[in-house]
Amino acid sequence: MSTPDEGIGSWLDALASEAATPGGGAAAGVAAATGASLIAMVGRLTIGKEGFEDVQERMGAIVDRADTDRAAFLELADRDAEAFDAVMQAFRLPKGSDDEQAARTLRIQEAYEGAAAVPLQLAERAVDLMERAEDATAIGNPHAASDGYSAGTLLFAAALAAMANVKINAAGLKDGAKAQGLIDRCDALRERADALLGQVEEAFLLRLAT
Repeated sequence: MSTPDEGIGSWLDALASEAATPGGGAAAGVAAATGASLIAMVGRLTIGKEGFEDVQERMGAIVDRADTDRAAFLELADRDAEAFDAVMQAFRLPKGSDDEQAARTLRIQEAYEGAAAVPLQLAERAVDLMERAEDATAIGNPHAASDGYSAGTLLFAAALAAMANVKINAAGLKDGAKAQGLIDRCDALRERADALLGQVEEAFLLRLAT
C-alpha cells in the first residue's frame, strides 16, 4: 500500500492489521510528515499577515522546506515498508545446500542493512526539521504556536520510532562494527533531538507569556 496515495483511514487499517508492513518505521514517516505539515501551516498563517513583515522571507523558506520534507517523509514511509519486505523475502530463500545457505545469509545481511538505512535517514531528517519547528514556534503567528510545538513533538516521536527500527535491524547484523556504528549514530541523534525538543518547548512557553 502506497502511503501518499491512500486515504489515512485505509492506511491505518493496514497498519492495524496482522501484516508485518506497514509497521513502526512507516508510521514514523507519517508522523514526521504530519509534523512537517504543521510547520508549513504555521508559516502560511504568518505570511502576508500584518505585523509579521520582517519575517516574511524567513517564513517562506520554512514553508518551502517543510513542504519538501513532507513529501520526503511519505516516500521514506513507503521505502521503510519495502525494505522490511526485502528482509522477509531474504529469509524465504532456499537453504538446502551450502551455496544456497551462503547466498541466503548474504542476502539477509544486505536486507538488514537496507532496513536500518531507511529509518536512519528518516530520523536524521526529522531531527533536522525540528530546528524549523522551533523557528516556526518562536517567530510565527503566535496564535499557531501550539501547532509549531505540536510539530516539534511529532518530529521528535517520529525520530525515536525510526531509531528503534534502526537498532532492531542493526541487531541482526553479524558485522559488529557496522551494528555499533548505527547505534552510535542513533545515540548522537537522540542527544540532539532531546536538546531541540527542549528548545521548541521553551519557544512555545515564551509565546504563551507574551
